[in-house]
Amino acid sequence: MFIKGIGLMSRYGELGVDVKKSGVEAFKSSLETLYPDAFCTIQVDPDNPGWGLVGHVDGAGSKPILSYIYWRETGEPSWFKGLAQDVIAMNLDDIICVGARPILFLDNISLNPMRIDRVMLLQALSEGFKYCFERLSGLGIPMGFAGGETADLPDQVRTLDVSGFILGRVRLEEAITGVGIQDGDLIVGLRSGGRARYEERVNSGIMCNGLTLARCILLASEYEERYPEISHSKGRYKGRYGVSEYLDELGMTLGEALLSPTRLFAPIAKEALESFKGMIHGMVHNTGGGLTKCLRLGRGIRYIKDSLPDPDPIFTLIQREGRIDWREMYVDFNMGVGFELIVHPEVADDVISISEKFGVEAQMIGRCEDGGAENTLTIESRYGKYNYP
Repeated sequence: MFIKGIGLMSRYGELGVDVKKSGVEAFKSSLETLYPDAFCTIQVDPDNPGWGLVGHVDGAGSKPILSYIYWRETGEPSWFKGLAQDVIAMNLDDIICVGARPILFLDNISLNPMRIDRVMLLQALSEGFKYCFERLSGLGIPMGFAGGETADLPDQVRTLDVSGFILGRVRLEEAITGVGIQDGDLIVGLRSGGRARYEERVNSGIMCNGLTLARCILLASEYEERYPEISHSKGRYKGRYGVSEYLDELGMTLGEALLSPTRLFAPIAKEALESFKGMIHGMVHNTGGGLTKCLRLGRGIRYIKDSLPDPDPIFTLIQREGRIDWREMYVDFNMGVGFELIVHPEVADDVISISEKFGVEAQMIGRCEDGGAENTLTIESRYGKYNYP
């Protein structure tokens, strides 16, 4: 597989993962969305035309496999607990990008009961969901939890999968649709690593994307030999590290770094929206597609990111061990910037201050300019200058 506009074979693609999600365009003709250039689909609430409904489904990617490995190695089920925050963050931080407030959340847990104790797994995930919902409520973002689905799928699932669905709503007059992005807007980037004031420990910053590539590059082949269910014929483990191995450059074990729960950016975005209505023109959650995720937002925009922070150590470790082209790294990973706010220049410094109040580092990472018919992105960093798509 080749990444459009990059011109090199994708290491991620070799493992069977398409970051461009080719084929999803087949569903566009079936979608009813008010704002085609918004970050998420917004539909009119049939019972209240002044409001829009925003539904979103996402999961923890292949992160559950890492939890599975750590559990098999240590016998400690707590390694499954953080997956609950991953799934909540992957959904909540997406719908906040259009200004939506969450109403309801449901989970979907699929497992192979021949390999995993269902009761043990569900207890650990239940504790994780309870903890995360209580913390979000304390941060002014309450939502209902309506349970979900648990499926025993020994013939279909090799280990486990954890995903979720969220329903939110937004006043249509306040929706962040991307149409307001204009020449001169600044891009404020929020760090995915470090420790926020509402987090218990330091976060590596990796979130939920690129884990298939990271696992195969970093983890030793012995895991694949011990647990053949964690891989497939092309997903060979070629690394030299153990999950419990402490790495000075990371300041934690490799397993702790790869399983760092995805940061919840919604509390910061919520306060920025409440403080500067009309001045926040776009928001981007840098998940699948990494720092190129902004390309889906707005129309005819040239995004320029030329003041990016240095990537967190987990990303430089992956790049070095896998000898991955930096151009691809910016597509496969968030590279230390987990969330972006595209704002009017007058409020950029204030948005940074809001983020820092929560203990999350932030800085202006770039700007927007008028572009051509399609969105483009230029990344200028110490590792090179790259144009997308």
